[in-house]
Amino acid sequence: MRRHLLVLVVLLHALSLLGLPAQAQVRDYDTIIQSGVLKVALYKDFPPYSFTQDGQPRGTDYDIAQALAKALAVKLEVIWAPPGEKLDDDLRDYIWKGHYLRPKQLADVMLRVPYDREFSYKRNELGELINERVVMFGPYQRERWQVAYDKRRLKAVPSVAVFRSHPIGVEVESVPSFYLSSVFEGSLSQQTHHYSTPELAFAAMQAAQVDAVMALRGEVQWLYGQAHDQHLALAENAYPNMGRQVWDIGMAVHESNRQLAYALEEQLEQLILSGELKKIFARYGLNYELPELYQESQ
Repeated sequence: MRRHLLVLVVLLHALSLLGLPAQAQVRDYDTIIQSGVLKVALYKDFPPYSFTQDGQPRGTDYDIAQALAKALAVKLEVIWAPPGEKLDDDLRDYIWKGHYLRPKQLADVMLRVPYDREFSYKRNELGELINERVVMFGPYQRERWQVAYDKRRLKAVPSVAVFRSHPIGVEVESVPSFYLSSVFEGSLSQQTHHYSTPELAFAAMQAAQVDAVMALRGEVQWLYGQAHDQHLALAENAYPNMGRQVWDIGMAVHESNRQLAYALEEQLEQLILSGELKKIFARYGLNYELPELYQESQ
């Protein structure tokens, strides 16, 4: 009887293995160079950072990935990453484990990852490091929030307090959404209108459904530049009681792939110091702000 049970257990285990997708493998630096291809995870449909236009990949992050691949004398292979619910999920799916629906789509490096010590060492409820299998490095851009408004309906934005009486559009479940719905004891919540994307919020402003929009600075500047509308303007106000309003954006690799991180960081520094990154951002009508690491060396 025990022998039959043992055979059954072994058989069930073998069958379960047959149904499992192959575990994605992390490629070390030498393997990447020998293959002649650098696999980079970029967020999908995220203009102006990474998106497709007329069937061609575009965006600041795409251009940066191209420049880094060229500097390493390899070709770029983009893995388009639909954003998950949390960045932790994205790092797991594209850097260290892989997704069960995309078992072989593990990237060598991922862009647009916060370069933040607190996030890097974030722990779960058991005190375990959430991102212990990931190295976050290479800050390449400073990011912040931005408001654009229609001057025909709003003369200026000296403070977000003006949105007590002026409707503003934001992306649903975004930081601006939570912020404007709660600041000043929730007095702006009735005038905060939610849209599925910043593009739709901006279109609502152009259609006079809201008087302003708030999103990432790059997103707002891109949409503002695409609009070519003299009635629109960019605000320069601060955001009281918001917490962190400015942060640096960098890259991430598997914790075993530090050699790749060092190589990419070396090439990235040359792109920053030569002014090439500033030119890349200018192509999309964006202001480029140095990350803190390079501001300190200026």
